[in-house]
Amino acid sequence: MSEILLSAGVRSNLLVLQQITDLMTSTQTRLATGKRVNTALDSPTKFFTALTLNNRADDLNIVLDGISNAFKILESADTSLTALTNLVSSAQSVANSALASVGTTANRTGTVANLTAATSFTVSSGTTFTIADGTTTATITSTGSVTVQQFLDGVNNTAGLAVKASLTANGSIKLEATGTNTIVFGGTASTSDKAKFGFSNATTAAGTLNATRSSLAAQFDATLTQIDQLANDAAFNGVNLLKGGSLKVSFNETSTSQISISGVTDDAAGLGLTVSTNTWQTDKDIQDKLTTLITALATLRSQANVFASNVSLVQAREEFTKSIINTLKSAADGLVVSDQNEEGANLLALQTRQSLSTTALSLAAQADQNVLRVLGL
Repeated sequence: MSEILLSAGVRSNLLVLQQITDLMTSTQTRLATGKRVNTALDSPTKFFTALTLNNRADDLNIVLDGISNAFKILESADTSLTALTNLVSSAQSVANSALASVGTTANRTGTVANLTAATSFTVSSGTTFTIADGTTTATITSTGSVTVQQFLDGVNNTAGLAVKASLTANGSIKLEATGTNTIVFGGTASTSDKAKFGFSNATTAAGTLNATRSSLAAQFDATLTQIDQLANDAAFNGVNLLKGGSLKVSFNETSTSQISISGVTDDAAGLGLTVSTNTWQTDKDIQDKLTTLITALATLRSQANVFASNVSLVQAREEFTKSIINTLKSAADGLVVSDQNEEGANLLALQTRQSLSTTALSLAAQADQNVLRVLGL
């Protein structure tokens, strides 16, 4: 509209009004967005610095999701380990209760005490010790000497033999029937050689089954089933650290800081636990289970310490990452966020200036109209 001519006063006031309008638009944008730097045109340095800080905060938020998930996985594993420890302790209590119930099957204890597995006696070469259950016979043949361990193994490793051999607390050899069968001790070894182990030729009459021990053995087996089921149910978000699973946790956006956590196998088989044998009619069978239970408990407690340490580590990194994200966002906001009170005051001042400029423009226009009056137009 270059063909329209405006006086200097009108044009000057019009320019001021345009500037005020631009400032009002900018101020209203800051009030609406809460930012004093909305585009790179507002302040390139602050805009791109804030963008970099926010981008890293967003990247760390993704990392934080992974850390939080890992923490829950470890927390689930730790909780499951506690439950498994309680179940194994329960199984141990069942075994101790069975051991407290006196066996009622045939049993015979040697008269010689203070023996150990390594104790060795000279026995005429080629002579034998036999232990039979009425159907199956174990034979220990001397090669010039026989150790207590060889004697025990000869009995316990004979397939189908319904007799178990063990050392008592005072170091005597004890023979126990696993069922309602007799125990027959014999062999070609001399009476004196047999006496070295605390035995002589004799038949121990058959006894009866202990119903309490049978019931407790069944209870023990049921507990092992629960251990298997609990280990299977310990998974969280598809990861089961108690069934051989593993976990890798990244602590930064470039994965240069991370930790790898190897899982364990804590079902009954993984803990070395097997079902009861011979319905726990012999002290040896129960003692064998108690030994494995003690080992399993030690394993679980050691694993619990490791997992608890990892839980603490991941939790610390989670809190650290949250703190870093908060710092980054605060720094970015400090560069671009506007002071709403200040911008409100600016808008009010601009509105006042706009009103005054409009009045000035009106006065300038009236000056032009006075020229028309002089000309009689």
